[in-house]
Amino acid sequence: MKIKVGITGQSGFIGTHLFNFLSLKSNIQLINFNRDYFGQQEKLATFVSDCDVIVHLAALNRHTDQSLLFSTNIRLIKQLIKACEKSASNPWIIFSSSTQEDNENEYGVSKREGRQLLESWASENDGRTSGLVIPNVFGPFGKPNYNSVFATFCHQVVNDIKPQIKIDGELQLIYINELIDDIYQIISEGKIGKINIQARHQIKVSELLEKIQRYYKHYKENGQFPSLRNSTDLAIFNSLICYLPQDFYPRKLVLNKDERGAFVEVAKTNTSGQFSYSTTVSGITRGNHFHTRKAERFAVIKGKALIQLRKINTSEIIEYTLDGGSPSYVDMPIWHIHNIKNIGKEELITLFWINEPYNPDDSDTYFEVV
Repeated sequence: MKIKVGITGQSGFIGTHLFNFLSLKSNIQLINFNRDYFGQQEKLATFVSDCDVIVHLAALNRHTDQSLLFSTNIRLIKQLIKACEKSASNPWIIFSSSTQEDNENEYGVSKREGRQLLESWASENDGRTSGLVIPNVFGPFGKPNYNSVFATFCHQVVNDIKPQIKIDGELQLIYINELIDDIYQIISEGKIGKINIQARHQIKVSELLEKIQRYYKHYKENGQFPSLRNSTDLAIFNSLICYLPQDFYPRKLVLNKDERGAFVEVAKTNTSGQFSYSTTVSGITRGNHFHTRKAERFAVIKGKALIQLRKINTSEIIEYTLDGGSPSYVDMPIWHIHNIKNIGKEELITLFWINEPYNPDDSDTYFEVV
């Protein structure tokens, strides 16, 4: 039997990634949530009654009015509890708290008191709750100046805005893919109570900024991939290219011609990986899949191709036309469905480079039509 899971804050940074990840799991049935439900008690009551598990992510993370931030976060929890009581429902509520629980700021206090409210509700109603104490989260699609310093730095670097470091502290980080996998394991194993989510990456603010700036400089100027042999560097790089503007691609390759023929350097890398090529007949489309971890480059060296990308669970399709007469490439951002179609009359030849995944035995390729 499938576990019915609902996610408040489904459209937020963590919520979007968690929704996308759980949609790939055969043992999970997702119950859709709309942020307007908090303003419609009947719909909120119906939502909670439909769920076996609720992952409560909805919250205000930043606001100039700290008292409003506190009151909003507490109000959302009380509304969720009221909806459970109104519908006589008893879902397992997993609450996203923060390592800032121990700080006496409005956000930290709202997280600590919110977790305690849910624990009291669970003890009085024979319910279950889990309070996840989460370190700083980073990854693609974060909102600059809101979700994380990482998102802010990426946005600033690719838009030529000078970053500023206020406090050069040591960051305890978890990559978004690691966090959502932790949440899935908690759901699968039925873990309850207060749970400290372990940080996987430690890095100073200045070191993080330096990596982002260096990666972007070499990538923009030379199309160069950094060393991606450890999980921190791969997570930083894969996330960074998701912040690039749409018109960054396609990138031209240098075509060197003489009386012998032509030579083109397809990729410069400081990491291991796999090179391959394909031939595609006219009118045929390859791909229609996405990756959650792998960095991948498509380089067209002969023929004419249409490359399409679409971030999963969105409708906007990004298109690039590449011609082998002027060799160029597009790199595939994670969580984007992509394909390549031969739109010319001659055979299309495409070179592919793909880096090694975290675990070579664990495929991260999922098929879905653009």
